[in-house]
Amino acid sequence: MKAAVLEDIGKIVIKDIEKPVPGPGEVLIKIEYVGICGSDVHYYEHGRIGDFIVDEPLILGHECSGVVVGMGAEVTGFSAGDRVVPEPGFACNKCEYCKSGRYNLCDRMSFMATPPIDGALCEYIVYPADMTFRLPENISLMEGALIEPLAIGIYAAQRGKVFPGARVLVQGAGCIGLVTMLACKAHGASEVIVTDVISNRLEAALNLGADKTINSLNEKSDDSSVDIAIDCVGIEQTVNGSIDAVKKGGIIVLVGMGGEGRIPVNLNRAIGKEIDFASIFRYRNIFPTALKMVSDGKIEISGIVSHSFDFKDIEKAMEFVMNNKQNVVKAVIKV
Repeated sequence: MKAAVLEDIGKIVIKDIEKPVPGPGEVLIKIEYVGICGSDVHYYEHGRIGDFIVDEPLILGHECSGVVVGMGAEVTGFSAGDRVVPEPGFACNKCEYCKSGRYNLCDRMSFMATPPIDGALCEYIVYPADMTFRLPENISLMEGALIEPLAIGIYAAQRGKVFPGARVLVQGAGCIGLVTMLACKAHGASEVIVTDVISNRLEAALNLGADKTINSLNEKSDDSSVDIAIDCVGIEQTVNGSIDAVKKGGIIVLVGMGGEGRIPVNLNRAIGKEIDFASIFRYRNIFPTALKMVSDGKIEISGIVSHSFDFKDIEKAMEFVMNNKQNVVKAVIKV
């Protein structure tokens, strides 16, 4: 089968590799769409993210959808031709975190496109059936590849306890900020304010349903009355901006990991306002909820796709996304 292999920084080669065979409990999935995540671009551009280092060839891509074309022994509930979306991480199912349902914190998590685990930018993958979800008939395969980032947004809204009538500030209008905005609206927020420094992204936020946008480069908000602030950037300015914006007794959810190392935080102001802090690491038990919200029409997800590329143009796609951050909201690859 064909696979797009990251062989060095800035170098992806489409090559023939062995087609996988499903083992017990696994399904063989023909990949149809893969979303380009910021982490994919980071590995392509820098060869590492924190302690995760690409020191051998790696297949990128973890936001994906496809069609079941084969099954291993002991697989039930699936048939050839089923359209599916795999949740791109599977845990050990034995540690205290897995047994308590917090499997996203498992120390032995295997996550697609995180070294040394290969991802989905290839023609076929095998994947655990119990972490693979069937797409409802009214969700397209392209939309299926967007369920993974949407799960992050829904989890952020859950951790922030977004309630009907809430005023919410979302910092960052990249893909994750936009799906977080959509999730907050779906949870009943009466007003969602989105900030960014890129005007095209703010325009996309308005088109997708944001009630108000703020360009942080040239606008200052003296609003200090939002119920929940969700930071999808993760730098000093946005963390402290969230502290300033949230009302007394409010909640801040930390999503973005944009800073390097420690971030200076106005802790005295946060304590004086009795702010609750929450954070998220990926998601857990969210994919069924995300699929149902899209299927029921509570979230219209396809609007976040701004660019689409063919599989043969994967390196061109990576270069384009890397060099056009002002124009790209979400790019997808048609495999």
